[in-house]
Amino acid sequence: MTITSTTDTGPIGADHPLGKPGKLGNLPNYAVVAILIGGLFYVGWSLTQDLTSSVAVPWILLGLALVTALGFEFVNGFHDTANAVATVIYTNSLPAEIAVIWSGFFNFLGVLTASGAVAFGIISLLPVELIMQVGSSAGLAMVFSLLTAAILWNLGTWYLGLPSSSSHTLIGSIVGVGLANQFLAPAGTATSGVDWSKATEVGMSLLVSPIVGFGAAALLLLAMKLFIRNKALYEAPKGSTPPPFWIRALLIFTCTGVSFAHGSNDGQKGMGLIMLILIGVVPTAFALNRTPDVNYLEAYKSASVAAADTLQKYEKPGIIVSDSRKVVGDAVRNKTWSDETTVGLRQLITDTHTNISPYGSVANVPDGMVSNTRNDMYLTGEALKLIEKNKLLPVEQADLAAIKTYHKAIDDATKFIPTWVKVAVALALGLGTMVGWKRIVVTVGEKIGKTHLTYGQGASAELVAMGTIFTADTLGLPVSTTHILSSGVAGTMTANGSGLQMSTVRNLLMAWVLTLPVSIGLSFTLFIILRQLI
Repeated sequence: MTITSTTDTGPIGADHPLGKPGKLGNLPNYAVVAILIGGLFYVGWSLTQDLTSSVAVPWILLGLALVTALGFEFVNGFHDTANAVATVIYTNSLPAEIAVIWSGFFNFLGVLTASGAVAFGIISLLPVELIMQVGSSAGLAMVFSLLTAAILWNLGTWYLGLPSSSSHTLIGSIVGVGLANQFLAPAGTATSGVDWSKATEVGMSLLVSPIVGFGAAALLLLAMKLFIRNKALYEAPKGSTPPPFWIRALLIFTCTGVSFAHGSNDGQKGMGLIMLILIGVVPTAFALNRTPDVNYLEAYKSASVAAADTLQKYEKPGIIVSDSRKVVGDAVRNKTWSDETTVGLRQLITDTHTNISPYGSVANVPDGMVSNTRNDMYLTGEALKLIEKNKLLPVEQADLAAIKTYHKAIDDATKFIPTWVKVAVALALGLGTMVGWKRIVVTVGEKIGKTHLTYGQGASAELVAMGTIFTADTLGLPVSTTHILSSGVAGTMTANGSGLQMSTVRNLLMAWVLTLPVSIGLSFTLFIILRQLI
């Protein structure tokens, strides 16, 4: 991680935030290499331990898929995470080399402590039949096409120094796959494309968050000027002079918070895709959570009985269903409900309970049953969403509680992330932060406003970004660190009367506007090509 001597705008002087020589020498490089080697050893050892029960492992396919998924997180690291360090670097709060290492470390911690809600929220945007058959040629084409499309767009915008959104890119890639899946479906088949209700929810969070970033950061700066009458906070740093202690501590704290929040939110996107890959390539090891609580199976059994009894109360007399999976699958794909759906879902719950009951734990479920059991559970969970969120089957509040309890038991078995997956994503994200951060940092620090970033502006933008990302993480919604922080900086420049560099703003808006259609088009095209090849 060597600081170079030029930016896109010309040579860097000795007083430039990126031009100060590092005081740590090669120590950061040695530390990064040591962490990387230790992390890779842990990931490799854990993966081989998880695969000991698998009869055959397609190592080449597994390796290619994992490298592609981690490549997305690596690019995400140096593309998005650089936003977190721009303010502390340009306000002289931390030297560049320390700021980047600091941010990379807290990105790492953020990934390790992530809940997984965002990961599986992203996955739920994908066509349900591709998720259930991710090990098929169509499922593999889905994974490779959406990841490749996301990487290509991220690399292109990074090369141009444009802080575009990895979140937008990934969402667009997923939508492209869904549309392509519908396009290739034979006429008259019940094939799902995009979950537009979920896509709308995610799209609104991505649309609203930069508006919140701009407005809230501008208002916060104005409030600071009103209540904190320290003129130095609202002027450009002089030379390499650091800000007053309390504002410096605040800037470092917000950089830490944004880095941690970015890891816990953006890092989950890679986790979810890696889990899809593992489930598809080696389902016997990863389709079901083999290490839940020892009392899990008994809790699952009682919850499934309660859910089946609840649904039976809402069945209409005389309804007979011969193929419960088809009936429930059609309901999930079409987001509809009928009297047959109620009976079919109750039968599917009962059948799954009957199949898993003879075994003392999930770990004892025979390999040959794992994929079908997981698919039945996943399909059941998606159907339960139609009751819980879409209210397609009106139920009493007490009955809804039983359905939610059973849904949670299903999620515990099918929606899990092993620790080694978190470590692998954390390494990729953290390493990406330390490798390619400079282009985006220069854009945020120098090219959005017409004046140098002040201490007050940096603190306002970072505080708003940190709060917005943490809120979205709690709600399980993906947001763009890039959009929030870049718009926050623009908001503070506007509130400060500094003015905006309209050429940069136009380029940013163009990248933001083009991200969705370009990523949709790329993944759509790649999916169609790969479906013909594999």
